[in-house]
Amino acid sequence: MSPREIYQQRRTSAAEAVRHVRNGDFIVVPTGVGEPPTLLTALSEQRLDFRDVKVGQILALRKYGYIDPATVDHVRHIAYFFGGATREGGQAGWIDFIPNYFSEIPMQIERGLMPADVVFSMASPMDDEGFFALSLGADYTMAAVAKARAVVLEVNPNVPFAFGNCRVHVSKVAALVESEDPVLEVGLPKIGPVQEAIGKYVADMIDDGSTLQIGYGGIPDAVVMQLAHKRDLGIHTEMIGDGILSLVECGAVTNRRKNYLPGKMIATFALGSGKLYRYMNRNPALEIHPVNYTNDPALAGMNDNLVAINATLQIDLLGQCGSESLGSAPFSGTGGQSDFVRAANRSRGGKAFIVLPSTAKGDTISRIVPVLSPGTHVTTSKNDINYVVTEYGVAQLRGKSASQRARELIGIAHPAFRAELAAQAARIKLL
Repeated sequence: MSPREIYQQRRTSAAEAVRHVRNGDFIVVPTGVGEPPTLLTALSEQRLDFRDVKVGQILALRKYGYIDPATVDHVRHIAYFFGGATREGGQAGWIDFIPNYFSEIPMQIERGLMPADVVFSMASPMDDEGFFALSLGADYTMAAVAKARAVVLEVNPNVPFAFGNCRVHVSKVAALVESEDPVLEVGLPKIGPVQEAIGKYVADMIDDGSTLQIGYGGIPDAVVMQLAHKRDLGIHTEMIGDGILSLVECGAVTNRRKNYLPGKMIATFALGSGKLYRYMNRNPALEIHPVNYTNDPALAGMNDNLVAINATLQIDLLGQCGSESLGSAPFSGTGGQSDFVRAANRSRGGKAFIVLPSTAKGDTISRIVPVLSPGTHVTTSKNDINYVVTEYGVAQLRGKSASQRARELIGIAHPAFRAELAAQAARIKLL
């Protein structure tokens, strides 16, 4: 049969497509806007028909009906990374999570350490050769496609057809559901004076010709806003968003001086506006690849002058970063922070930045602490940390002793907490 004939044969309703799921299955869903709303809505509507089905995903954006404590014996969410739709359930304990490095999820799927029985994903329209692009989230989903018993795609003309290793042939697809709803748009985070101050410190340390990895959040985007005057920047990142698009539009990003994959912008998932998604469509300057390619520290670190910019919630005086929990309560996940910190450390001329406001809760709590709060999930280790930036300056830690690190970090803490931090550092024998 021709690709078009296969397409017509496998085209069906969402209600029917969901019947490819069996009791006990593990469904893999892409990151963020790669989640297929029509399919997940149909799964939610039929959830009482299933037993012990699990849905695994990084950063669920919508709170579908199946994300329900009353029906977890039927369908239960398993987070690879918590977001607004799943955080409450994670903290209450009825949403479970799998600790991971983002870059290693595909390997764990391939080796059977993480299950992948079914894939539900958004997809671009099919091309003449029978391929769809999973452009909004190739991430771990491509590994799941290779492993799964059933691949079910939600085909939408608003999903871009991107280049790179993100394509799935119609012959590998068990069912196709069509939708035409706009892809979910995610705006830029709010940026205030603290974020702007941090962004300026980081931007001043980024040289022309650097290759950037930019995490999600107000501070990373504040850095982006102050890079418009830079020249010949490159992009090798996990997430492409509107901040990066703005640097392309103003001419700051050209990818000309990248020594690894020159001329190409590399990412594994997209999170932004309709304008971004339209920019991605058949754009030869952009490639979407699985996360074990984009985030592998050895590969990403082949870029000279790789700059990694990521945020944390709390850091102790040795430099341990708690970026994903509030004490023992989960908040987000490891994501690609550790991947890119290690990549930047490997890169010739690379710089890894961890950014955070110096305080929380109206300046009543210091985010720089003698030791992490009990139960905090350590995201980036003391052995990997290098530059830490608050609105009060930059601490450079790599190669420094424990006491030197403590002094550096106290120096960028909020002035109201510096004396107390010094006294506590002395009590635990750091000073």
